[in-house]
Amino acid sequence: MPPLRPLAFLLGTSLMAGCAVGPDYHRPSAPLSSRYVGQPSVEQSSASAQADLVRWWEAFGDPTLTAFITKALEQNLDLAQASARVTQARAGLGAANAALLPSGNINGQAARAYQSVETPLGQVLDSTPGYDRYGNLYELNLGASWEIDAFGGLRRGREAAMAEYQASEAGVVATRLAVAAQVADIYIAARGLQARLDIAKRQVTTQQDLLEKVRLLYSKGLAANYQVHQTEGQLSQVQATVPVLQTGLDAAMNALDVMLGTPPGTHRLQLAEQRAIPLAPQITTTGTPADLLRRRPDLIIAERRLAASNARIGEAVAEYYPKFSLSALLGSATAVSGGNLLSGGASQSAGVLGLRWRLFDFGRINAQIDQAKGQEAEALAAYRQSVLRATEDVENAFSALVNREAQATTLAEGETSLTQARRSSFIAYQKGTASLIDVLNADETLLQASDARAQARTESARAAVAAFRALGGGWQAPEDGPVATR
Repeated sequence: MPPLRPLAFLLGTSLMAGCAVGPDYHRPSAPLSSRYVGQPSVEQSSASAQADLVRWWEAFGDPTLTAFITKALEQNLDLAQASARVTQARAGLGAANAALLPSGNINGQAARAYQSVETPLGQVLDSTPGYDRYGNLYELNLGASWEIDAFGGLRRGREAAMAEYQASEAGVVATRLAVAAQVADIYIAARGLQARLDIAKRQVTTQQDLLEKVRLLYSKGLAANYQVHQTEGQLSQVQATVPVLQTGLDAAMNALDVMLGTPPGTHRLQLAEQRAIPLAPQITTTGTPADLLRRRPDLIIAERRLAASNARIGEAVAEYYPKFSLSALLGSATAVSGGNLLSGGASQSAGVLGLRWRLFDFGRINAQIDQAKGQEAEALAAYRQSVLRATEDVENAFSALVNREAQATTLAEGETSLTQARRSSFIAYQKGTASLIDVLNADETLLQASDARAQARTESARAAVAAFRALGGGWQAPEDGPVATR
C-alpha cells in the first residue's frame, strides 16, 4: 500500500485542480438611462447626408478628408504604438499559458579539471597508486518539470493576462477611433480657419475701397480729415486679424501632418486650395446608452482591466496554499571517457515530487491580497466613472451639434440682412444722408456676423465628429467580443 500513496495524492490533486480560489468575475452593472436626452433633436436633423457609425467620415462628402483619414489609419505613429502594446500583451498571455504546461530541457557538459594535491581531498587521492591529477566529466540529461495548478493560481494569472490582452486589442480600436476623429477635427478646423481668413481678407479689400473713396471725398473737400483717420483705423483693425488666423491655420496644417505620420509641411500644398467647410451629416444610428458598453472601446478597456484586477485577487489568494510540482530527469554521466556516455552503466534517472508552501509568510500574503482588492476596487470605480463620462460625452456632443446648427442657420440669415444693410448705408453715405460712422459700424457688424457664421459651421461639423467619436463610431463590436463574461 505505501507505494500507492503518491498515486492517491496525485489523483486527489488532479481532482482539486478543477477549482480556482478567489472570486469569479461578473461584469458589474452600470447606471444607464434608456435613451439619450438629446436623441430626439438629433434624429430630427434636416441634414442632407446620412452617416452610419462604421465609416462616418465618408458622409461629410469631402474626398480629401476621406483620403487623409485612410492614410492616418495606415501610418499614424500613435496607432503603431498601440499595435506594439498588443504584441507585448500577446507575449504575456503566451507566458501565462506556458506556465500551465510541463516544461522540458536538455543540458549537457564536458569538463576537464586538474586536482590540487594540497587540499585534504587532494592529499588522500594523491596517496592512491596511479592517481592522475587530471579528471574528466561528461554528462547529458533530459529534464522535465510541471507545476500542478492545484488551487488555480496559474489559471487566475492566465485569466488576468487574457483580460489585459483583450484590453490592449480594444486599445488599438480606441486609438483608431481617436486618430480618425482627430484628423477629421483638425481638417474641419483648418477649413474653418481658411473660410474665416477669406472673410477677413475680403473685408480688408472692402475697407481699402472705402478708404480710397473717403480720401477722394476728402481731396474734394467733401469729407473731414478725421473721417480718413477713422477709416484707416478700422482698416488696421481688420488687417490685424489676418496674421492671427493665418497662425492658427498653419498650426492646424502642421498638426494634421503629424497625425498622418509625416513631417510638418508635407501636405501644405494639398490644403492650400480653399474649400468649403464640410457639412455635418445626419446621425442615423445613435443606439442606446447601454450600447456604449459594447461599442465604445475605452469602456471595453476599463471593463477588461477590471476583469484582470479581479483575477489578480485569486492569484494572490492562491499563495495561501501549497504548490506542488513534478520533476523528472533521464540522462547519462561518466567520468571515464566520452565514449562511455551512452553505456548502460552511465545511465541515471530521477523523479521528484516537490512542495513549496509559504507557511510563515501569511502577513505578506495578506498584504498582497489587500493590495489586489484595492486595485480591483479602483478599477471598478474607474469603470463606472468611464460609463458616466461616456454618456456625458454623447449628450454634450448632441447638444453642441443641434445648437451649433441652429446658430449657423440664424447667422446665415442675419449675414444676408447685414450685407444689404451695409450696401444701403454706403449708398446713403454717398448721398449725404448717413454718416461714415454708420458705414464703418455696418462693416464691423457684417464682419463679425460673417466670422461668427463661419465659426458656427465649423463647430457644427466638429460637433458631429465629436458625436461619432462619443458613440464609438468606426468599428463594429463582435457578438462574442471581449466583454463576454463567465
